[in-house]
Amino acid sequence: MKTEQRRLGLLGLILSSALALGACASLSAPTLSGDAAKLQSLAELDGQAPTRRTLEIQTWTTPQGAKVLFAPAHELPMFDLRLTFAAGSSQDGGVPGLATLTNAMLNEGVPGKDVGAIAAGFEGLGAEFGNGAYRDMAVASLRSLSAREQRDPALALFAEVLGKPTFPEDSLARIKNQLLAGFEFQKQNPGKLASLKLFERLYGQHPYAHPSDGTAQSIPAISRQQLQAFHARAYAAGNTVIALVGDLSRSEAEAIANQVSAALPQGPALPRIAQPQAPKPGASHIEFPSNQTHLLIAQLGIDRRDPDYAALYLGNQILGGSGFGTRLMTEVREKRGLTYGVYSGFSAMQARGPFMINLQTRAELSQGTLALVKQLLADYLREGPTQQELDNAKRQLAGSFPLSTASNADIVGQLASMGFYDLPLSYLDDFMRDVQALSIEEVKTAMAKHLDPEALVVVSAGPTVAQKELPPPTDRPAELPSTVPH
Repeated sequence: MKTEQRRLGLLGLILSSALALGACASLSAPTLSGDAAKLQSLAELDGQAPTRRTLEIQTWTTPQGAKVLFAPAHELPMFDLRLTFAAGSSQDGGVPGLATLTNAMLNEGVPGKDVGAIAAGFEGLGAEFGNGAYRDMAVASLRSLSAREQRDPALALFAEVLGKPTFPEDSLARIKNQLLAGFEFQKQNPGKLASLKLFERLYGQHPYAHPSDGTAQSIPAISRQQLQAFHARAYAAGNTVIALVGDLSRSEAEAIANQVSAALPQGPALPRIAQPQAPKPGASHIEFPSNQTHLLIAQLGIDRRDPDYAALYLGNQILGGSGFGTRLMTEVREKRGLTYGVYSGFSAMQARGPFMINLQTRAELSQGTLALVKQLLADYLREGPTQQELDNAKRQLAGSFPLSTASNADIVGQLASMGFYDLPLSYLDDFMRDVQALSIEEVKTAMAKHLDPEALVVVSAGPTVAQKELPPPTDRPAELPSTVPH
């Protein structure tokens, strides 16, 4: 269905929805500097962060109303183009799965070409088409050589796919069957069942509540006419962000953006999604015959433009967002052997996305493990991080941050995220500056402001069995549980 995984870079979206679904950015100077173009030895860094690629981001609006972000990159004779539409499942309008089906059908047919001819057209040009739909957004992308003999026909086909999809009935039936088969498969996946239930609990009647792929009840009734109407409304030029990176001049980038924008339906941006209401806290359990119990512990987090984003990102890295060495991983896995992995994250979206802690553990220890995780969260919100934890997290982030612009695909994902969430062009530099300046108290204050250990929504999926006491913490925990439910 989704022929390209969303690549929004390190900071496009935390945890993705949603991801989500999700997840999901100064930039000044067009190319890699001489030093940055060379491989670096870690020994040469001497404790400093690796050199990060410096970009020159330019922005404008097409005559049809599409917002464009462009970064020239002349190292390779190719370009990456990504269109991001406010056309995710939050725009389904009471027809769950409408956005997903529309996006999946884009490359199934255009006038005079069926899905096979479209695929052969891109392949014959050495070009790559990608698409996907999520809660906030739908995307379509093109990667092509920048030489005109490949670029022009690839762009012409891409513009047809986005602007003139025919939504053939035979393809619609096939993709519906694929979705319905997926729903049957989900019934055997306790983690997926728990995730679906969690979003229902967190969001109630909000557009984020229903699954992006729709439901077994909604998908069969969706018609070709509904897809056409959704495309005309949600794939309009004014509802689009165009991100473009590669071996192009400014005039070539403008011509590409204008060509694609003119091919789209003409219309304005759709209204922003309203903020959700806080859900009722408490626990829900899904009975499932397995040895493992999946635990999802969540509450509403923040939207993507929240001023506390940097502080929450850093605070979560210490709590459970960066793998080994986090508080949750140390206490739950390393000292007690209760799980192979426990992770936390904010999924910041157009409206308030979820903050979530997720893990799976042995069924007979699930209640004790849940109590332990909730206590660790409460302790962290009360105490805040230590200076060593803060310094280590800053150092780790500084070391990994250059990966967010390591390739043209990474950069186009960053630009798409910046444009879609209305972030400033200086976002990447601003973020690193803000993170490195944070104090213990600022991180503690931000985490405590946005998280409440008494407001948690908990969903578990597993068997109801007699519970055992947790083992005490030790340097040599017992055998870790299997990651595969039995």
